[in-house]
Amino acid sequence: MCSREGDFVESLEPLSGGRYRVCLESGVSFPLYKKELEEFGIREGEPLVPECERQILEELLPKRAKLCAMNYLQHMDRTEQQLRRKLSDLSYPDDIAEQAVAYVKSYHYIDDVRYAVNYIECRKETKSIRGLAQELYQRGVSQEDVQEALQQTEIPDEEQQIRGWLEKKHYSEEEADRSEKERMIRFLLRKGYQLSAIRRVMHI
Repeated sequence: MCSREGDFVESLEPLSGGRYRVCLESGVSFPLYKKELEEFGIREGEPLVPECERQILEELLPKRAKLCAMNYLQHMDRTEQQLRRKLSDLSYPDDIAEQAVAYVKSYHYIDDVRYAVNYIECRKETKSIRGLAQELYQRGVSQEDVQEALQQTEIPDEEQQIRGWLEKKHYSEEEADRSEKERMIRFLLRKGYQLSAIRRVMHI
């Protein structure tokens, strides 16, 4: 049991999975299980002794956050942003989440360029490169990492992809009226294809 008085526990907020967010008067907050609240003698409105706070923030939670990060990455590749969001959702303090991210990056458990290469390779036959890049940006991959991934990827023939979409949509150049042509152009633009490429393939 720790000794000496320290920062006051302002509130204990229930979280999922039998955890609680411990909010200290100083503004510091962190998640603990109910059993750990008892072990550290943490009660609302009472002081948390400095040695207990040190053990929690410097030993217990950093180790737990690293294990959490590795488990999260075990079955599926993730972006750095997705991992940060996961740790934030679990209420880990920013500095502890940062330690966990740095730890998994040091072992290349997380690599945004690798993630982008795999993402592009799995989808490039049915989606435009520009569309895939936008999807990667939305997942938190930087423009620099996306460009590096593209350099490692064989770029598909997007005009051939457009022809594939026209065939799939049963588009007939001879029979299509102006309205149908415009509708098809809008569809292909939403897929991320360049207007110039669309016009070449559709002979417009």
